[in-house]
Amino acid sequence: MPSREEMWDQVPDHVDVVVIGGGINGAGIARDAARRGLRVALFEQNDFAFGTSSRSSKLIHGGLRYLETYELGLVFESVSERRIVRELAPHLVTPLAFIFPVYEGSRKSLWLINIGMWLYDSLSMFRSTHRTLKPRQVADEEPTLKQDDLRGAPIYYDCATNDARLTLENAIDAADHGASVVSWAPVQSLLRDADGRVSGIVAKDTRTGALKEVEAPVVINATGPWADGVLNMGDARRSKLLRPTKGVHIVVDAEKLPVSHAVALFHPTDDRAFFAVPWGDCTYVGTTDTDYDGAPGEEHATLADIDYLIEAANFYFCDHPLTRGDVISTWSGLRPLVAEDADSGSTSESRVSREHRIVVGEDGLITVAGGKLTTFRKMSKETVDTAVRRWVRLGGEPSCLRPSDTGKHPLPGAKGWSAGGEKMAERVREASDGSLPLDVCSYLARTYGVRALEVAERCASDPAQRRPVIEGRPEIVAQIDWAVTEEFAASVSDVLVRRTQVFYRDRDQGLGAVDEVAARMGAIIGWSEDERRDRVEEYRLRVALSRRWRTEAETVPKDSVVAAST
Repeated sequence: MPSREEMWDQVPDHVDVVVIGGGINGAGIARDAARRGLRVALFEQNDFAFGTSSRSSKLIHGGLRYLETYELGLVFESVSERRIVRELAPHLVTPLAFIFPVYEGSRKSLWLINIGMWLYDSLSMFRSTHRTLKPRQVADEEPTLKQDDLRGAPIYYDCATNDARLTLENAIDAADHGASVVSWAPVQSLLRDADGRVSGIVAKDTRTGALKEVEAPVVINATGPWADGVLNMGDARRSKLLRPTKGVHIVVDAEKLPVSHAVALFHPTDDRAFFAVPWGDCTYVGTTDTDYDGAPGEEHATLADIDYLIEAANFYFCDHPLTRGDVISTWSGLRPLVAEDADSGSTSESRVSREHRIVVGEDGLITVAGGKLTTFRKMSKETVDTAVRRWVRLGGEPSCLRPSDTGKHPLPGAKGWSAGGEKMAERVREASDGSLPLDVCSYLARTYGVRALEVAERCASDPAQRRPVIEGRPEIVAQIDWAVTEEFAASVSDVLVRRTQVFYRDRDQGLGAVDEVAARMGAIIGWSEDERRDRVEEYRLRVALSRRWRTEAETVPKDSVVAAST
């Protein structure tokens, strides 16, 4: 796989489609377009999945809550895509049992929720079915959960995922099929033809400052929370398309909040839905939902957000009360929701669903906005369908293209993954010549799928590759090298936040390993000493942003709970 620097150098001057944005939508669009035979270049201003696509609730779900608003079509679409994405990436998308406790006085009665559950089962073609527990059974399944006034609890199934790696594997597959996918290369401006139509982009290599012009008859804006910024490159007077809201999650040790299932609950003060989700040796709780008007990428948890989630957790898990000091890490992401009164300024517009919108502007710029992680593949297909129609109108030859096939072919880590995938850890151990502990092999299999065999082979003859990045944790040095040479990693944050999850799971958020990671990356990439120091400082600042709420906490009593703004 070309390095990030080599990928930049190889971008052609002219392609069929330029994709702006390397989140799940941009990566999915690039994959779909490249597999059809289009020449594709994707530019991401930071790392792949830097924004919303690594800061979700990390769930692939059917949208149970949409039944409440009678959006049956959306639920059917979601459960259908849940099955497809599970088949595309079984190492990254794994079944997760959810328990939905219903208490006396809940806004929906147990019998009504059960009706909804049967409908949910039917929309998924009964591929998985729920069952309803009596209070005594709930105590057996989730002994830490509040039992007072409990009426019962349905158990149903959705899926958990590693959202950042799901995005990354889409980008890798796009590259495997000929796309140029470049991170750390923000688009500076849009090129236009004599008629004012968008005809390409100018991108900048963040590391060197070099500029590159790429002409393309079709340009797609898939930048999530940054979509309005790209639209304003063409018309600063344009009304905003988005109304972003911020979602915050907190991470604690599993011993502090032990749960066996993902527990779906309603906040005791405002009735908002939230989850407590088991996450290996951690548990995470989220999410909040507040309007956000700051700069995308700089959103962070406030003390009010932290206390809001702690209050909710402590109401339902009163025998395991959390304090601010229990919070290991936080993440904050923006939902790029489409504003209800958005004026697209477009000549044609496809309102695909209430969850996302594809807009074709008068200047030909295609923008996809809204949406959710679960339905990214279908959304990407619909966006490329729109792009192909424009490409053909501008002279492209449709007979040169193949049909969309992204629902049929697995992502790179799942190629060769069979029904015996649960034995992958043993295969990984064999590939390492027995040099890696089984728990590390299991972790590598869940992270890389079949590609874990190649990571393990690096450890067979080189003891340095087997060393843990942080003592007592499963991440190993081989992952640093692999991230740079095979996964486009170009900064310490790329490795510790998105190629691994050290940033979230380690009690010190990886600060103890940052110098070693930077030194190893720098040796491979060729960083100068100043560049190495800059990459270390970038990571420290990212950790500091996630901890900014602690500064607020120094002036607010520990026993106070500040409600998040509604």
